[in-house]
Amino acid sequence: MKISFTGKTALVTASTGGIGYAIAKLLGESGAQVIINGRSEESVHRALDRLHTDVPAMHVKGIAADLGSDAGCQRLIDAAGHVDVLVNNAGIYGPLDFFETSDATWEQYWQTNVMSGVRLSRAFLPAMQQQGWGRVVFISSESSRNIPADMIHYGVSKTAQLSLSRGLAKRFAGTGVTVNSVLPGPTLSDGFRDMVKEEVERTGLSAEEIAKKFIKANRPSSILQRAATVEEVANMVVYVCSEQASATSGAALRVDGGVVDDIL
Repeated sequence: MKISFTGKTALVTASTGGIGYAIAKLLGESGAQVIINGRSEESVHRALDRLHTDVPAMHVKGIAADLGSDAGCQRLIDAAGHVDVLVNNAGIYGPLDFFETSDATWEQYWQTNVMSGVRLSRAFLPAMQQQGWGRVVFISSESSRNIPADMIHYGVSKTAQLSLSRGLAKRFAGTGVTVNSVLPGPTLSDGFRDMVKEEVERTGLSAEEIAKKFIKANRPSSILQRAATVEEVANMVVYVCSEQASATSGAALRVDGGVVDDIL
């Protein structure tokens, strides 16, 4: 199967590192013109330099915008132009006890994890419908179904993405536009590697080994019994954005290694 995005423009939010970068890179390798996004000019320039090295023939531009606010989303919308494929990857996470989670923190998670996708979808979906083709993907999480007790605020925001994705898929039924969610589980992202850097130095274990220990202790239902790579997550996202996935819409597609213990 040969996936091609020749002639398509893809916007991947929060794509200067981790899963977002892997998605942008694979889309570029598949022929898409790609727009990457990060919160700062510095992070965007670093990612652009890296992409030009990794995929020299890739057509890519970068837009710095913090998607945790209406103004930041509008800045990205205004600068992006036409978009055929929208990957809503922007999101924040972090453990915090429910009784220590302030209204301001709840609002921050809601604005970044949910409203950024609302605003960008509202901006780009009408043109996709008009041309009779488009793809929207929300990067949710296994935490949307397996709500973590130490990150309830995060889990709620990720569950909301599933509702948003399913509702938009139904709203654009029969138009040639598909809307789906992808649910990664524990993943060896840049954020995870940064988080365990001190433990790597202290113990001499690799990030992969630390991830295996975490999964055994905290995600014992995992069938994979290891963390996924960012490339494994990107493979699913790029497929569901492709022409070949035209019969898949309104789905919540798991790349969680079987952490969510059900058969659906």
